[in-house]
Amino acid sequence: MQKHMETSLMLTEELKQLKSTWEQLIKESPQLRIRDAAQKLGVSELSLLMTDIGNGVTRLEGNLQELFKELPKLGKVMALTRSDACVLEHKGNFQKIEINGEFPNGIGTVIGPIEQRVFFSAWRYGLVVEKETPRGPSRSFQFFDKQGDAILKVFAQNDTDMEAFYQIKSLYEAAYQDPYVALESFETPEYETNIDIKAFASDWANMKDTHEFFGMIRKYKLHRQEALRLIGKEYAYQIAIDNLEKVLNHASETQVPIMIFAGNRGNIQIHQGKVKVIRMMGDWLNVLDPRFNMHLDLAQIKHAWVVKKPTEDGIVTSIELFDHNAQLAAQFFGLRKPGLRENQDWAALVNSFESIV
Repeated sequence: MQKHMETSLMLTEELKQLKSTWEQLIKESPQLRIRDAAQKLGVSELSLLMTDIGNGVTRLEGNLQELFKELPKLGKVMALTRSDACVLEHKGNFQKIEINGEFPNGIGTVIGPIEQRVFFSAWRYGLVVEKETPRGPSRSFQFFDKQGDAILKVFAQNDTDMEAFYQIKSLYEAAYQDPYVALESFETPEYETNIDIKAFASDWANMKDTHEFFGMIRKYKLHRQEALRLIGKEYAYQIAIDNLEKVLNHASETQVPIMIFAGNRGNIQIHQGKVKVIRMMGDWLNVLDPRFNMHLDLAQIKHAWVVKKPTEDGIVTSIELFDHNAQLAAQFFGLRKPGLRENQDWAALVNSFESIV
């Protein structure tokens, strides 16, 4: 049955002014990305997009978890997920999606050329964004949390099934294209400042799997970075941030496969495999491979940590990056499969970095 579409409300003077200011900002800085424009204007990215409702921006409604399960029908796409400091972009298919739990509390796992861990409890808004750009038409599904921050963007490519794209759009298109969103802030978590250090250290030393880490810091109500500070240098210590360029150059030169994790409240995107083309551009450390791009803003990184987690397969060594708001920006591992020891070339490289504190 075809939906009855109603015309959206006229923009209020406030939204008209926001739209005008945004357009002027774009004229002054044509390369400015929408996320950076939103920060400059002190609004959310979602709020900017909603000023174009009915003009290339379409509001979606319904069960976003079910919509997500439709994405494999698109074929090849580009999936973009980011933290404040790190952007991961993968070209490929949503090959296999598994979801446990009902919306809005389901947790999804994406396996294939695009790999993700999805937390639907953070998903609130969905849009289709269709724009003409100097590089040609841009068509995407975009998802946002209750603050209006982007969770995931899925961009059509030349070989995307556009018939499937518009079928999904039609199925979830909101009957009423309302430009207004009632944004909400996330509550600031409360953390403990006085814990049983001996018990915490024992739990860390007796981890059997890296996935136990999150449950452990939740048990002690610790901020992730505070947990690293408390555990001591046997398991965690700070290193110089410029070691990140060394890590990626080494991975490129030796072709040792690595893992990169980056994301936000609603989605973690994961790269598994080799990296080839590494470029520093100003403050940005980039991987520029045909099917995978990473853009890491080193100016946003305040602390870099080497972290060692015990498992049944031996120590797993990673590098964790935190931004100026003490938020986890990205993680780097040597590629490892369950049941196997970590790559010793990776471990030797990371262990060669000296503690700076």
